[in-house]
Formats: sequence, structure tokens, C-alpha cells
Amino acid sequence: MPVRSAWLINRTETATGQSRADTRLSPVGTMTPSGALTSTSGVIPGSADGKYLMSGLYVFGESAGMKATVAPGRAVIQGQGSAGAYPVVLTDYTDVTFGDGDASNPRIDLVVLRVYDTQLDGGGRTEAVLEVVVGKAEATPEPPLLPDASLPLARVTVPAGASVGTGGIAWADAVYDMRVSTVAVGGILADSWNRDTAGGYPGQYRDTSSVLQRWDGTHWASYPRQTGGIAPQGALATGEYTGQYRDEAGRLQRWDGSVWRPAVPSCAYAVNTDGGYCTSTAWVETVTDTDGPTITATFTAPVTGAVLVTVGFMGNTGVDGQWCRMSTNIRKEGALVLEAHETRSAAVGSKALTSVSATFRVTGLQAGAAYTAVSAYCTSATSNKSWIDNRFVRVDPLV
Repeated sequence: MPVRSAWLINRTETATGQSRADTRLSPVGTMTPSGALTSTSGVIPGSADGKYLMSGLYVFGESAGMKATVAPGRAVIQGQGSAGAYPVVLTDYTDVTFGDGDASNPRIDLVVLRVYDTQLDGGGRTEAVLEVVVGKAEATPEPPLLPDASLPLARVTVPAGASVGTGGIAWADAVYDMRVSTVAVGGILADSWNRDTAGGYPGQYRDTSSVLQRWDGTHWASYPRQTGGIAPQGALATGEYTGQYRDEAGRLQRWDGSVWRPAVPSCAYAVNTDGGYCTSTAWVETVTDTDGPTITATFTAPVTGAVLVTVGFMGNTGVDGQWCRMSTNIRKEGALVLEAHETRSAAVGSKALTSVSATFRVTGLQAGAAYTAVSAYCTSATSNKSWIDNRFVRVDPLV
């Protein structure tokens, strides 16, 4: 069989083992670690023309029957315990044969590349081989257990009753590719399937054929959304950690642990140019005889927790010597956090039509939280029908 392995006992005329050619063909060097004394099993990536990520040790069937073919390739197989890792090479296209299917139920078989080392396992064999590990036929079959010192290449579903005489195995649908790649330590792992396989160490990288990812010790984080990076448009629906940033339609957002907030809060502005009048001596958020909605400016508190609020309107009083005022109620998730007050208001005290505005500072807001500044109005007496027009509220973050 054209399966060879390095670092076995020397080959002789009567015994299998390692030759100089085996050593030249097999991959050697420090491969991706999976522990202090262990390496990650896998196939060495690459193809003849560079077009494919990994052509080596590919399992496929070309004609009806019970035989599949394994393409030439190189791999590293981690042995049992302190046995170390075996460099293995398959030099020619090689067939593997599957047993006939069970009469009643399907089964799942594994095609594996396996190393036998009698010095460690005591089995009397010293060689690397291709094997079919036969699964149990069941109504809902499960793959068999993987033998020690072996690398799974493919999972093959053998239908009930399959045999050469009944047309064999439908290869187009029966084979599931189980190959994973491995590279030298420090190299970028090739993984077009993007399977949920753990990295070997924090700082390891892999290429999924679409993004570059970094193993952070618990999961693969894609560039450029790893710690400190900005996730591109559409890459993240929810953040992966508090303080992460993303680009959302050209605006930078920050994940606060539960929702995305604008990273750089902008000015909030709301206006209503339809006039109305107020006759309430208590603060109210609407005026009478207007078609426009209540003015609401929604804003995100900056990291300082402080904003400048500006209110303004054009109006007059119905009675000389009386006044009318405009201020804001500030709410967070509907709860009032700062109510309207005369010290934070713009006021008109004349029957002459007058434009006025006032700016005041609000502090103590929760950084990153969303707030609303809602316009509020009052007048000096219920008999004073104060006219209020061209109302606006503006909120500017203090950063």
C-alpha cells in the first residue's frame, strides 16, 4: 500500500517501517500544537495549481459500486499520549472498499488514515494504512468511534441493501468531507469549511476563504472585528464584547453589552413651525390649536454624561405684565429624570411677538444611554392665552 510514515522503526527486507524516501516525502517540522507535547492532526493544505485549498487525501467515488478513491496527500497524525505526532504520506490514488449494506438499516462508515506502532500499542503492526471503520446499522445511524492514532478523512453513508449488484453507493450524496488542515506552528491555518474546531493557542490565525480569524483562547474572532477592530457593515447583529465597535451605514457604533449605541453622539434637533397657545400654569408638553406633534429630541448621552440643551420659540402673551415659558422634560426609557423648570426655560413677557431661546447644561446622565428631551410649556395665569410658534429643541453632547 502506498501509505508511508516517518519516525517509525527502520524498514528492513522483512519488516515495515521507515525508509529515506519516506522521510523525504513525509511532512516534518514543528506543526500546530494542541498541547505542550502534542500536535494538531490534519492534512497539509495545497493543490498542484494553487486553485484549491486542500486537494490531498480527498475521498471520492466516480462509478457505481462499493469502492471509493483517496487522492494522494500528506498529513500529520497525533499518536496516543506521549507517542508524539506521525508524519504520513499517501503517494498514489488508492481505493478503499466498503462492505455491503445491512438488509434493513443504513450505517455510517469512516475512512481514516491510521498509524500502527507496535512499540507503543503492542498490536504487532508497524505501519500507516488507509482503513474503513464500519459503523452500526440503525434506523438513525451514528458514526463509529474514531480509533487511536487516526485521522478521519470522510464520513460515508452506506444505504440499506447497498451492494455492487444493487448499484452500490450514491457517491454524490453519500460522502461528507471530514478533512481538517494543519500547518507549521505560526502558520495561518487553511479552513474553508469554517468548522467549530478550537484553536491550538491564543494568537493563532486561520483563513476561512472569506475572512481571516484569530483564536483568542475561547473562540475564533474574525478580522477586523477582533478586540480593537471595527466590524464591517452587516457583520454583527449583536456585539461580542462590551466596547466593541461596528460600522453601521457609515456611522460608528459601540456595543454597550446589550444594544449598539452611537460611538460619537451627534446633535439632536426637533422643530415644529405650527403655532398654538398655552393657558396652563403647570408644565404641559402640548399646546392647544396646533396640528404639529409634541417636540421630542432623542439623543444618546456621551461618555461625559453631560449635554447642552437649547430651547426656543417665537411668541407673545395675551395680557401685558404676564409671561409664558418653554422648557423640556428629559426622560430615559419613559422615566422622568429631569423635569421642566423656570431656571431652564426661555420666556416671553410681552404682547409684542418676540423670538427667544435659552441654553442650559444637564449632567449626570448615563453614558451611552438613550434619552428624550420633550418640550414643555406653562404660562403665568390661566387667563393669559400665550401664543407659542416656531418651537425647537436642540441637544448637543459635551465630549
